[in-house]
Amino acid sequence: MNTLMPRRDTDASYLYCCGSVRAVPPAIPVELLPYDPAWANHAQRESMRVAAAISGMILAVHHIGSTAVPGILAKPILDLMPVVHSLIELDDARPVIEGLGYAWWDEYGLPGRRYCTLDDPITARRNVQLHFFENGSPEIARLLAFRDYLRSHPGLAREYEAEKCRCRELHRLDSHAYNACKGAWIRRIEAEALSALGQADKL
Repeated sequence: MNTLMPRRDTDASYLYCCGSVRAVPPAIPVELLPYDPAWANHAQRESMRVAAAISGMILAVHHIGSTAVPGILAKPILDLMPVVHSLIELDDARPVIEGLGYAWWDEYGLPGRRYCTLDDPITARRNVQLHFFENGSPEIARLLAFRDYLRSHPGLAREYEAEKCRCRELHRLDSHAYNACKGAWIRRIEAEALSALGQADKL
């Protein structure tokens, strides 16, 4: 069983899992803003910054999450998915990623991922989340299918926006609870998207 333990400091919460205690990112307030076309440019610039820092390790960087879906409300936090040749090589480059200002959270509940967050050093507002995966991971197809399905189905994207607003009203101050609240809806649409693409085996 995974148990979220009380906060011990201002920088992290702690997750008791598999007989050990691991730091996890602290919950943050949930802010939803109208879509901003500038997010795409910001995502491209940050993708280039990360790729340049670990040159040769990255095959591609994908802009995912709600800031990559035009027309819907989103938390003003960029979700980027760098695809790397090797997680072993990436783990060795952890000091380089941290040198860019990112906090490193290991898998953070998703096997095969390396999750990193970038907060503003002055305001402490979350700016970017990196979701590294090794090339060939089924998570890559799953996350891209969800994004592309929402992009190509505006009505469904509006349904997602409504679900996000519902969960925000329930969990305004707790991004962890907000994300859990959306989970069932997201999993249902991911399955639908992968099925439409003939990739249901990626579930």
